[in-house]
Amino acid sequence: MKYADMPLAMWLVFVKSFRNNLTTVLGIKPSEAKEITQKAKRKYKEIIAKLPEFEKKDRFKMNLVSCAMFSAFLLALPTLPDVDAATEYYKKAMMTNLMEWFCRQNGKSQYSASDIRGMQETSALKAGDRNPYSWNMDFREYEDGSGYEAKFYTCGICTLMTELGLKHLIPAMCRLDYIMSEAGGVTNFVREHTLASGGPYCDCGYKKK
Repeated sequence: MKYADMPLAMWLVFVKSFRNNLTTVLGIKPSEAKEITQKAKRKYKEIIAKLPEFEKKDRFKMNLVSCAMFSAFLLALPTLPDVDAATEYYKKAMMTNLMEWFCRQNGKSQYSASDIRGMQETSALKAGDRNPYSWNMDFREYEDGSGYEAKFYTCGICTLMTELGLKHLIPAMCRLDYIMSEAGGVTNFVREHTLASGGPYCDCGYKKK
């Protein structure tokens, strides 16, 4: 994958937040946080360069690019945080004002005909069959009309973070599903299993408020 377009844009949009939260969440001195950020940028470019390009219709490229950025910062730290600290760090780093706005905009079209069609097309694509850093999912609408569910059987985040020696910190990323759904304002997010915790799949249930 080239360090251009989405990877570059993601870095420019979120780098300040990732750097600042090294201090506010992880207690790292600002001067050290600056050095960690420089190291993380080099690591981020290295990770991105080793990833394959995603298919044009694959909607999960942003998920993996976000994972690459988070992983780069983790690997630049002198000591890895525990899961709780990593979870809080990733949440605060990602949920900027821009991301809050993005979630609200997505919430306006969730459950629309175009949203349902997009979920169905993603389910049919099965990009994970051809790209180990992408996802395969099954999609179904709830029979009572209360929303829908996506079940994921392959996960690019699990693949990448396991390769990078960060498997135990994958749950820190999983938690953001709840935060983003809440920020959208229209969904109660429900889940029983995750691949990261040894489950048979990751289930993402979106129930209308």
